[in-house]
Amino acid sequence: MAGIRSRWAMLAVLCASLLLVAMDATILNVALPSLIDAMEPSPMEQLWIVDLYGLVLGGLLITCGAISDRYGRKRLFLAGFMLFGLASVVAATATEPAQLIAGRALLGVGGAMVMPSTLSLIRNIFTDDKERTLAIGIWASVAGAGAAIGPLVGGHLVEAFGWSAAFWLNVPVVIITVALGVWLLPEYKAPHEGGLDWVSAVLSVLGVVALAWGIKHVAKGNPAAIDLVIMVAAFVLLGLFAYRQLRSPDPLLDVRLFKNRAFTAAALATLLAMLAIGAALFLISLWLQYIHGYTPSQAGERMLPAAIATLLGSLATPWLMQRVGVRFLMGFALGALATGFAVLAAVPTTTYPIVALILVCLGIGDGIAITTAAAVLVAAVPPERAGQAGAVEETNYELGIGLGVALLGSIHGRLFTSHMTGLPLQGEDLADARGSVGGAAYVADKIGGPTGDQVLSIAQHAYDSALTTTSWISTAMVGAVAVLTVILVPRGFKATAGH
Repeated sequence: MAGIRSRWAMLAVLCASLLLVAMDATILNVALPSLIDAMEPSPMEQLWIVDLYGLVLGGLLITCGAISDRYGRKRLFLAGFMLFGLASVVAATATEPAQLIAGRALLGVGGAMVMPSTLSLIRNIFTDDKERTLAIGIWASVAGAGAAIGPLVGGHLVEAFGWSAAFWLNVPVVIITVALGVWLLPEYKAPHEGGLDWVSAVLSVLGVVALAWGIKHVAKGNPAAIDLVIMVAAFVLLGLFAYRQLRSPDPLLDVRLFKNRAFTAAALATLLAMLAIGAALFLISLWLQYIHGYTPSQAGERMLPAAIATLLGSLATPWLMQRVGVRFLMGFALGALATGFAVLAAVPTTTYPIVALILVCLGIGDGIAITTAAAVLVAAVPPERAGQAGAVEETNYELGIGLGVALLGSIHGRLFTSHMTGLPLQGEDLADARGSVGGAAYVADKIGGPTGDQVLSIAQHAYDSALTTTSWISTAMVGAVAVLTVILVPRGFKATAGH
């Protein structure tokens, strides 16, 4: 019994760290308006503040997963979480956008050290298939719910103490969790013949970051030549990385794992689920505040259905997997996400009950997709490769959130600007108003009177129109991957070790 208690106590420590890392991916969604008022960042700085965290984290996860396998999962977990706490202080004390962006980048580095370690430690701590599936369900519910409750927690903290409180929250949790982790967590590392392949590590980091950069700038429209060069360079770098892994006897990421159709489907499902939920939480949060005038805490509270649905979907997934199978669950989860976007696109979102229904669809789809995919990825690899499975899961998880904001957020921003016509403005005010809905609200408040009301009305209509088109694009993307996933997963596949 003591062993059982200690296993679940270890899981609690891992989940506490995961909750903070997941929350930090979305906690600024509701803090952004207050942050804009305080720092007046440019539209591009706003996007970097929001999505740089996920992009840095996603770029480093493969390397950190390999480091955890070679040099110790507990060691990397604790070092990463301490860096996460230090980076939180850097971000919380920022007085200009550059420092805040730097703090978010450091948070991404710390998060990258933590996240693959949590899933790989679960793979080692829970050796029984049923216990491990339940543990992964709890892990995934915390990961998904953390992203969903970020806006809720952030809203209340921002309203009570200002935007920096969203980062100060991390510090006491880091101190307590590190102390418990030193005491409770065991150390695991796999036997490896050689050291880390640093050339491959650099290729993976540069390739992922360059890909994210390219997607971000191309999606905004009218990309510069350098953006296209960076996009091409991303594919070259990632191609070289894959080539080196195929030739290496001890690869950072065994790309042969992707020959397993279920493994590939799980990776795709994670990426698309988080891309969808990341973009949706970002756009809906801004929609609630700027279009409907809710305060940050009110907007966060109205995002709660997504968190509850994610939690319930994740916890129900181990039971559902035993009864309906992996293939049906993945298709159903991605179908629920596509349905949420379709409703957002097709139904006028003038009443909150419609928004709540959308958030429930997104939360259920996200929770089931992430839990099922994590169980498949972990079961597909031997224990000594658990860090790699964790890296694939977490790379797609965090990169999905970052790309959701970068890709769909950029598409939405471009559409918003194209709809901002007929403005009674000139010069800098015109540029600010057309740059983002936050800029339009700032200009409208500064001008006031009938002209300010007109600017705000045009901005609200432009935001709604852009959201409709972006939602149809999201519906098509997620629906296509849902069909592909059902095709890829073999009939009767079960997420058990050695399947």
